[in-house]
Amino acid sequence: MKSLHTFAWFTIEACMVYVLYAGIRGRTDRKASLAAGVVTAETLVFAANGFHCPLTAVAQDLGDATGSVTDIYLPKWFARNLPAIHVPLILLAVFLHWRNYRSNSEGAGHAA
Repeated sequence: MKSLHTFAWFTIEACMVYVLYAGIRGRTDRKASLAAGVVTAETLVFAANGFHCPLTAVAQDLGDATGSVTDIYLPKWFARNLPAIHVPLILLAVFLHWRNYRSNSEGAGHAA
């Protein structure tokens, strides 16, 4: 379970890093949209689950009395604080891509 959870985390984090990278580089494109879709889906699933990891119930079913899913291969303090770390990153990514979209829209309007 720990390896599967770590793989899921790594995949989502890779998408988050790419969304930020693309936003900083001014690339609001199809790849950034796909990566943002992964991050958005994870965020919606997390929110719909009462801001708890959806794997909590799985962890409880497998015997962890607390349902802890901070078992990924990360320092415990980091794993416990992932939601607090992600909120500013998601807001930054949204701002960067909004800025890129706005800049591209204004540029297209002046070209006509």
